[in-house]
Amino acid sequence: MSARADLEALAAAVAAGKTSFNADMELLQRSVDPATARPAAVLILFGVLDDRPADFSADAVPDDLDVLLIERAATLSDHPGQVAFPGGSVDAADATAVDAALREAEEETGLDPAGVRVLGELPAIGLPVSNFLVSPVLGWWDKPTPVDVVDYGESASVFRVPVADLLNPDNRRMAVLPGRKGAPRTPAFLVGGVLVWGFTGIILSSVLDELGWTQPWDETREVVPAL
Repeated sequence: MSARADLEALAAAVAAGKTSFNADMELLQRSVDPATARPAAVLILFGVLDDRPADFSADAVPDDLDVLLIERAATLSDHPGQVAFPGGSVDAADATAVDAALREAEEETGLDPAGVRVLGELPAIGLPVSNFLVSPVLGWWDKPTPVDVVDYGESASVFRVPVADLLNPDNRRMAVLPGRKGAPRTPAFLVGGVLVWGFTGIILSSVLDELGWTQPWDETREVVPAL
């Protein structure tokens, strides 16, 4: 199958409750109280890279497949400086989490939501540090448009990462929080001079696993994120 067909199949399997992803994310969902957590949504947007192919070739995906990420501004109160998917809080004017994800992505990157094909939603995930309950929205970029930082108060950079580079075993790590004994080790990626870890690293790793794209990598290799 093509990469898009794989993503469509994953979205359908999640909707039917037929993936281990559902069970894993349900556990994370329980990390916050849905009654008091703030609803949020992020856009996991895959597409065809328009300028730079991957440095690494992976059999599972074409070299020009990519995913959209942002680097959050260092001045933000929630998760400052971290690499993330476009997204944010669900506003009162948003009818659904999908609406919120597309609106936030447009506000943060300047993309045209009309060019995005929404494939489906993944199970909501709890973020206890900021008390968010986040709905990841899986999308395919049918008609890519230029993206860049719209507001430097929100984002430091906007970039598209080749998925093959995420799959490169040399770029895989387990993130370990400094000075926090017993803190969980979580999947991370070193790509394009940045570290993708935390919520985004967990979701990316889980999605790639469920798609069957992940290549064997050394999970003993650790990295300590700068906080």
